[in-house]
Amino acid sequence: MDAVDATMEKLRAQCLSRGASGIQGLARFFRQLDRDGSRSLDADEFQRGLAKLGLVLDQAEAEDVCRRWDRDGSGTLDLEEFLRALRPPMSQAREAVIAAAFAKLDRSGDGVVTVDDLRGVYSGRAHPKVRSGEWTEDEVLRRFLDNFDSSEKDGQVTLAEFQDYYSGVSASMNTDEEFVAMMTSAWQL
Repeated sequence: MDAVDATMEKLRAQCLSRGASGIQGLARFFRQLDRDGSRSLDADEFQRGLAKLGLVLDQAEAEDVCRRWDRDGSGTLDLEEFLRALRPPMSQAREAVIAAAFAKLDRSGDGVVTVDDLRGVYSGRAHPKVRSGEWTEDEVLRRFLDNFDSSEKDGQVTLAEFQDYYSGVSASMNTDEEFVAMMTSAWQL
């Protein structure tokens, strides 16, 4: 294990010790720090932000982490990549139930979930805004789909995007049994 991996383990442990919302709370906080909307932070911003949350890294550790997740050579940490790496890896049981839920949504079987796929498995007719006439059922379905779509909302959700969404949820659940039960109930698997 190299120094950055050890630092990531240290940060992951600190976040998870805060309970179910540790990593999600860190993600929200980083998005607030990202005032210019670049989805990145420099090493100083990163270190100061962590310190405000009581998560301690020295300057060298912060710089090493930023270098590892500096995807474009700008000298800044890519927040999405960093947060994805910070999440604990998922077990095969969790990955399997996520894939089963995705397969249920992907009615066309083309590997992409769209509003057309959702029409067969999710109804927006009972949504209060549809009932009031403010939204159409397609608008409800699109907004529902946007929950799983990446930051660039294109109306299509891939398995990777769906897994990414649920890896964030997974990080807040302690046992495979709890996660599998939640997914099974939510998606009626």
